[in-house]
Amino acid sequence: MSTNAFTPLGNTVTFIAATSAPTAVQALSSTLGGNQYRIINSGTVTVFLGIGNTASNAANNAVVVTTTAPSYPLLPGTDEVLTFAPNWYFTGITASGTATVYITPGDGL
Repeated sequence: MSTNAFTPLGNTVTFIAATSAPTAVQALSSTLGGNQYRIINSGTVTVFLGIGNTASNAANNAVVVTTTAPSYPLLPGTDEVLTFAPNWYFTGITASGTATVYITPGDGL
């Protein structure tokens, strides 16, 4: 019997990152403390994740990093658990191509 190191605490949201960031999606937690997110980049290109407390802030933070930028790079095939404030918005942009990103709020590693 295996144990799951990550407990989902809300529905998974998804978007397709491209060279123009799509409208940000909000990952709502079903608990007050759900501030960790399992984030999967199932694509074959790096996604520069824009994160924010509003859809507008997330969109403004989705920038391809060339020297410095507020975005978080997700390498192709990445499956990470990251900690942000609860119920944040997410979007992403790529330098080229597209990638599907899945985000699940929850708790764990």
